[in-house]
Amino acid sequence: MEQLFIKEIKIKKPVSLSEAEHLLEQHSVTHSISNLNWKEFSYKPEVKFRIAHVNNEIWLKYYVKEKHVKAVETRTNGDVYKDTCVEFFVAPEGKNYYNFEISCIGTIHLAYGPGRNGRKFVDPDTIAKIERVSTLGDQPFEEKTGNFEWEIMIRIPIEVMSYSDLKSLGGLKAMANFYKCGDETSIPHYVTWNPIKTEEPDYHRPEFFGKIFFE
Repeated sequence: MEQLFIKEIKIKKPVSLSEAEHLLEQHSVTHSISNLNWKEFSYKPEVKFRIAHVNNEIWLKYYVKEKHVKAVETRTNGDVYKDTCVEFFVAPEGKNYYNFEISCIGTIHLAYGPGRNGRKFVDPDTIAKIERVSTLGDQPFEEKTGNFEWEIMIRIPIEVMSYSDLKSLGGLKAMANFYKCGDETSIPHYVTWNPIKTEEPDYHRPEFFGKIFFE
């Protein structure tokens, strides 16, 4: 099982998203999302991420190199996983977890629950508090083929995890997994940080989450 220590970045005053991105680059290391768990899906984009926290926010940045990019979903809580997508599933307390699914143009799907079924959506007005910026912009586009390198910076305020009673991230021990997918791209792919031992691709398996520790 993978384990991850999430550093706290100490700031004295509020910072902009671009300043947060710069601080994250300065004060954190990259981690790879590189596990291929299902033989029939052998395509592996190169995916790395950085993560840190500032007590009441998670700062998360993905770096992706791949052959196809697609971003047609524009609805909050829509079918983001069908597009070029990065994901962060986290269980901050107990068995219930949040699935942050974020397309390459920053469209977000976010819900809460114990498994694939019976999930409760987070309100779109709450989701709107998540700041994000992608090098691919924020406008939808049909699939493009080539050699693409793109990045997305994501800033998650603690109140977005609205079904939990979290006052601070400091000292929190949680379970999580980090993913890359693109179910309806030309080459469907499923790459994970912590391995998943199931017959078919299934990211909604908290028993295969790794451990994360917030400083």
